Amino acid sequence: MERYDAATYGDRFADVYDEWYDDPAATAAAVERVRALAAASAGGERPPALLELGVGTGRLALPLAAAGVAVTGLDASTAMLDRLAAKEGAGAVEVVTGDMAGPLPDGPFDVVLVARNTLFNLTTEAAQRSCLAEVARVLAPDGLLVVEAFVPSDEDGPTSSVEVRRIHADGVLLFVDRHDSAAGESWSSFVDIRPDGVRFRPTHVRYLRPAALDALAADAGLAPAERHADWSGTPFDESAAHHVSTYRHA
Repeated sequence: MERYDAATYGDRFADVYDEWYDDPAATAAAVERVRALAAASAGGERPPALLELGVGTGRLALPLAAAGVAVTGLDASTAMLDRLAAKEGAGAVEVVTGDMAGPLPDGPFDVVLVARNTLFNLTTEAAQRSCLAEVARVLAPDGLLVVEAFVPSDEDGPTSSVEVRRIHADGVLLFVDRHDSAAGESWSSFVDIRPDGVRFRPTHVRYLRPAALDALAADAGLAPAERHADWSGTPFDESAAHHVSTYRHA
């Protein structure tokens, strides 16, 4: 996608992210699960240290910090980080502006968290490999990488679609998508039509099936530890639409 870089997603979605993607139950489940993993990894002798890649507006980072986790949050989008900084408790999160492909802040971290499909925002295999290699470098010896992502469908070949997502008195929200499952890439945009103009909110992702993610992680020296279908620990099977996977040093 032309004129699309590491900051584009966050810069274009920052003003609507909390409104569009608010899910208190899912957020609470994620925070509790990640907090428990971080505490177990740290061993209870000190506050656990966590690095969140794609920290965004602080949806997970802020409640994790409030729960006693020492949180470092990295994001390429200053617009997202400005939203985080304006929230109560933001001072407890160490914020770093940067690209997930690296270099990452030096650890060691008990948990490196990559939530809500964020790993797929790295749009080349080289960038994803670089990210995972950096995660392995900054992860504590007993640390965990935690990845939340969707499970791609098995549909073959390129497809495209246009959907009407929302119609209201003052605007229309369209979703335009083109993806190629063979290449594992999707290019899309929300077209947000309002009385004051049109906003384009694009995304470009390189998605991975769980087995492909496991293979890339293995190349970085990380081995699968657990996989569930959600943050609540639902068993993962072939019908799952999402997965929460943890990795540790091999």
